[in-house]
Amino acid sequence: MKSGAAFSLIEVMVAILILAIAITGLTQGISTALGASKESELQTAAALLAAGQVELLRAQTDWTDGTDEGDGGAGLKRYHWRQTISPTEIEGLHEVDVAVVDEPSGSTIYELKTMLFQTPTDTASQGGPKGHRQHEP
Repeated sequence: MKSGAAFSLIEVMVAILILAIAITGLTQGISTALGASKESELQTAAALLAAGQVELLRAQTDWTDGTDEGDGGAGLKRYHWRQTISPTEIEGLHEVDVAVVDEPSGSTIYELKTMLFQTPTDTASQGGPKGHRQHEP
């Protein structure tokens, strides 16, 4: 029998080892990609929920300073949101902080901070901008 004509047992075992290492690396890479995709999905849903809460505040005219909490709704049972509205030094300007929390782990997934302006109620009663009085003829 010729020495180069057939594969030896050692050559076959080395080839199988190389193939096993390659397949292990491939499956680990796929697993990491799927995990990153799921994390991206969680982040996107949390960002949309936080942005939706801010848009609800913009649509309302009677919100007040303080903290409010709620759940994500039927499709987003995993999420819990907490919004905090606090005044700033400028009258009518409020800082809004909306945090979305992962209910099972309790960790904050996404936090959105913005500023919203609400027309002060005392300006309408004075008949002009605050601090400016109109002179009657």
